[in-house]
Amino acid sequence: MRRVVTTLALIALCAAPALAANQVRISQVYGGGGATSGTPTYNQDYVEIFNSGTTAVNIGSWQIAYGSAAGNWASAGTNQFTFPQGTIIQPCQYLYVALGTPSTAGAPLPVTPDFSGPINMSATTGKVALFNAAQANIPCGSEPVGSIVDKVSYGTGNCPENTNVPTLSNSQGAVRNSNGNTDTDNNLNDFTIVGNPVPRNHTSFDPTCLATPTRSSTWGSVKAIYR
Repeated sequence: MRRVVTTLALIALCAAPALAANQVRISQVYGGGGATSGTPTYNQDYVEIFNSGTTAVNIGSWQIAYGSAAGNWASAGTNQFTFPQGTIIQPCQYLYVALGTPSTAGAPLPVTPDFSGPINMSATTGKVALFNAAQANIPCGSEPVGSIVDKVSYGTGNCPENTNVPTLSNSQGAVRNSNGNTDTDNNLNDFTIVGNPVPRNHTSFDPTCLATPTRSSTWGSVKAIYR
């Protein structure tokens, strides 16, 4: 009887579905802009998102929400940005939002932002979430079911996907691996800390995310030749 129960438990475990990653995700976070000390790379913060899927997505009314290390998501109007109605992100396309007021420290952002928002993020520790609808002052763990599209926590920020990205600095950003295509639902594994990161706007597309895979079959070889 014990052997049967154990076998059934193993079957149920193997049959449990894996957590599916969303095709739209946060691909870069830089919070060092506007620093009053040190040598910030840029004079503004920014958050970049990426569509890794094969279809366009309407992200109108979606929200980027910031929270301090132990604070709530979108605790104030200055800790959130909502994408305008009708904003479309195409397959393999990037968009990014310049955040905060430009300061005298650091260089201007090197690529024209697609949007601008009021958020001033911490350079070292905090968290950023992408919601599919506007939220306000939501504690970690109290988010409406299905509302979080993606989230990134760095430094000592609470609410990570599994494990935080390590502490950043005003010259470093967290950049998602494989041009934004890696998503294992573990912030530590999915992101690399990059010095002087470069944001990508709507004119940038990742050429690999829709590439036709090469197969060992004859048909796969033919497709590889003519793609």
